[in-house]
Amino acid sequence: MLRKPKNRKVAAILALAGVAPLPFFGVSLHLVGLHKFYLGQKWWGLLYILFATTPIAAIAGVIEAVWYLIQDSDEFDQNFNDELAEPGMISKSAPVVAEKVVAIADAMRHLDQLRQDGLITEYEFEQKRRQLLDRIH
Repeated sequence: MLRKPKNRKVAAILALAGVAPLPFFGVSLHLVGLHKFYLGQKWWGLLYILFATTPIAAIAGVIEAVWYLIQDSDEFDQNFNDELAEPGMISKSAPVVAEKVVAIADAMRHLDQLRQDGLITEYEFEQKRRQLLDRIH
């Protein structure tokens, strides 16, 4: 079954649609959680429906709408469109990650050389090494 990729602007609009209840034939209709169903997160959508009459759902919807809009397209795709990628297919951000890892590996080699030359202590080396490794994640 072919599925279309999710759009972050549509997700943000659906998240904002749940902020205020809409009058529908004299009844307040709460549209909270639509964005979660759109993104394929049915259990989160059901949780939003449970909290539809509380301010929690509206506040969370606004926060998530802003979060969707401030993400760049690659980050949104990584979070919500990964299941559409074919197995073995490399994502658009893979070259960027590879370049980052190569740069960190080079920095670690340089750092190790400084340690071997006695210009930094073992403790300083370990601190800097951990900082470099944390950049990979």
